[in-house]
Amino acid sequence: MFTGIIETTGSLSEINNEAGNLHLTIQSNISQELKIDQSVSHNGICLTVVKVNGQTHTVTAIAETIARTDIAAWQVGHIINLERCMPANGRFDGHIVQGHVDTVALCKTIEETNGSWLFTFTYTGKHITVEKGSITVNGISLTVVNSQAQQFSVAIIPYTFANTNLHALKTNGIVNLEFDIVGKYMQRIMELR
Repeated sequence: MFTGIIETTGSLSEINNEAGNLHLTIQSNISQELKIDQSVSHNGICLTVVKVNGQTHTVTAIAETIARTDIAAWQVGHIINLERCMPANGRFDGHIVQGHVDTVALCKTIEETNGSWLFTFTYTGKHITVEKGSITVNGISLTVVNSQAQQFSVAIIPYTFANTNLHALKTNGIVNLEFDIVGKYMQRIMELR
């Protein structure tokens, strides 16, 4: 389990395709601390570390992950948001994040608003957002503003803008979304009634 508080970013240094799987090597300042079989969030995608080599670590994405996320579009040099799992005795600074991406979204607009930024995203599917509820965008725990059907916005403070890959996101860029787990359970309960 994660919290959506990004620990650091890394740079994608190598991509290998093998039998439909993607092996991705990331260079970061936490790679040397990782262990094989450890779960790490990469842009909101929970991936298992399969190799550690100094300042780099390698993870593998299978067909299900490739189909639900933007990972197939990643290229060498791509900046990746990284978060290690929350320790059992740690602080819970974001919200409950599983690292299970629900869908991708399109960045519709980016507006600079006197020292902060307003990002608006559109997506397809039945998932819902609620005003002032939680959403995970590329692994970042954010608060929804302007919730609409298949569209929402998030307001970004300068620290988050500078210390995640949001500063590199452009209009029409694709991001990974994980909707709030409590909201997903509530939506499912209502569907079954």
